[in-house]
Amino acid sequence: MVNALAQVPASFLYALGTLRKARCRSELRLDEIPAPARLAPFAVALGAEVIVPSSGRDRTPVHGPAAMALSGSAAAGTAAGASAGDDDNDGEELATGRFILLHDPDGSAVWDGEFRIVTYIRAQLDAEMGNDEMLGSVAWTWLVEALETHHAPYRAAGGTATRVLSESFGTLADRPASIDIELRASWTPAGADVQAHLEAWSDMVCTFAGLPPLPDGVSALPRRRRS
Repeated sequence: MVNALAQVPASFLYALGTLRKARCRSELRLDEIPAPARLAPFAVALGAEVIVPSSGRDRTPVHGPAAMALSGSAAAGTAAGASAGDDDNDGEELATGRFILLHDPDGSAVWDGEFRIVTYIRAQLDAEMGNDEMLGSVAWTWLVEALETHHAPYRAAGGTATRVLSESFGTLADRPASIDIELRASWTPAGADVQAHLEAWSDMVCTFAGLPPLPDGVSALPRRRRS
């Protein structure tokens, strides 16, 4: 029987090794999740969550979109907390994300390379703040500057920033309206060493969650006016 690893290209194994070397912030929970099977011959996927304990003395983050959401329903992080089975059970979920590394040994004209990184980040906003016209462009700027700060060379980057409005009615009418910001982005790393790319993206998730400090030169999303 042929060892399954023998079928995996050396370049992809090398890329996996660089992912394991990534040093991410301690507030970020990072776990391997099932990778999509149809996007490329080889793929690996990581899921990320940023959760703060509900019992924390000061749950309001200093920066970012999550600062606008913590005053809302305490149910925001229930699902993620229940799956943790630890001290995060009563936590507030500030941001979630997915990081997918794709590899096609034959290369792809669409990717302009043999590797492609596909990412997703989501965080909740206050409804008032979510109407800011600059929201999407600021989120994209965060990504570009995070890659540059971590010296993660890339090309052929593209993405979409989306605002998702949630309103409650009937027995749930007392829940405040909220808007989620979603950033879907993909880019081609310059080579198989993707350590800096994962580190840059993980910082992005923490930035969306509102965890300080922000990297030099990165601007926070506009904060909600306090009443």
